Amino acid sequence: MTKVVIIGGGWAGCAAAITAKKAGADVHLYERTDMLLGLGNVGGIMRNNGRYTAAEESILLGAHELFQITDECSRHKNISFPGHQHASLYDVNIIEPRVTRFIRSLGINLYLQHRIIDVEMTGQKITGVKLQNKEIVEGDIFIETTGSTGPMGNCLKYGNGCAMCILRCPSFGPRVSLNQKAGVEDILGQRANGSFGAFSGSCKLNKDSLSEEIVKELNEKGVYILSIPKEDITFDKLDMKVCQQYALKEYAENLILLDTGHAKLMAPFYPLEKLRRFKGFENVRYEDPYAGGLGNSIRYLSIAPRSNTMKVNSLDNLLCAGEKAGLFVGHTEAIVTGSLAGHNSVRVSLGMPLLELPRILASGDLIAHANEEILKKEGLKRRYTFAGSDYFKRMKELNLYTTDSDAIRIKLERINLLNIYQDKLI
Repeated sequence: MTKVVIIGGGWAGCAAAITAKKAGADVHLYERTDMLLGLGNVGGIMRNNGRYTAAEESILLGAHELFQITDECSRHKNISFPGHQHASLYDVNIIEPRVTRFIRSLGINLYLQHRIIDVEMTGQKITGVKLQNKEIVEGDIFIETTGSTGPMGNCLKYGNGCAMCILRCPSFGPRVSLNQKAGVEDILGQRANGSFGAFSGSCKLNKDSLSEEIVKELNEKGVYILSIPKEDITFDKLDMKVCQQYALKEYAENLILLDTGHAKLMAPFYPLEKLRRFKGFENVRYEDPYAGGLGNSIRYLSIAPRSNTMKVNSLDNLLCAGEKAGLFVGHTEAIVTGSLAGHNSVRVSLGMPLLELPRILASGDLIAHANEEILKKEGLKRRYTFAGSDYFKRMKELNLYTTDSDAIRIKLERINLLNIYQDKLI
């Protein structure tokens, strides 16, 4: 049986593990911290704008499980906030145990607090990966879904220092780029001014530290919006954000909170002293990152060059997904790329033609378009997400955006891809 080793237990790694398992592989998932989902533990936004289309495509392709869990854990469904429609907000406080139990229930071998630091090679093939304790894990196919944040030095060099975020590099050790260890250089994302990386786009506030009135509105509506005094409006902050789908003027002119279990503040950071001047925020404190008054984590400093099948260039048996696979933003984007990588890992092992999602699907077009754009200087300054910015405009222009699940089903039936991820290949 093919042994697939997945490094990184975020949304992309979990999605890859599920589709690889369904294709018949013996799957081993390694995560350096004590929890799965990574940034998914402080994210929470699903199905907004074109992410609805992409979610339905994945479900009908046969990768429904993680979307079913996020739907079941949603505190709010079909809500609107500036620039975004029909969003769901899952509860970040309950999502990770649900996913962890599900991963284990499939018979996927899960290794928490196992940090992988190097690779062993024979020619262009990875034969094993080395754990921090020097143990070697051998495998047939490897999938890197380690994300693009960290180590701490990057947050210091390109940001305002370690912001003490959910990824907890000081405790569990920094991420390592395995494709770079294997001799394939990373691609680095840029900001509009040409500097590297980008700040994570939101912070999480402790809901109990807000006034009863704000908490009541968040619980009932899922959204709370408060105008900012003109003297405090800073449009420059929008250029720092990784999440360009939220880099709209409304996010500079207002404090926008979303209810994800925490109160999700849609800003990369906000000085705590200023925040506490607002009515209802007098006692507010940050939940993640703890230094959200000063900075946030820095992302997009470690992207692997890859094909549209998610196979890493120049290496025989390494695939990638999530932020490791491009300047992608969001959980849906991670699940889409991870599901494809997991399925294709088994195809690689069997010498089968690899699946490339066609561009008549939003998922296929996003993967291919981001791969084309990353070769351009300006393309390194953009982010690619179904939820907004340039790519959502492209979705609408190409008539790829729809909330009609039946129309998506008909399309997938026509191209013979309905439930492709359910196929057992081994």
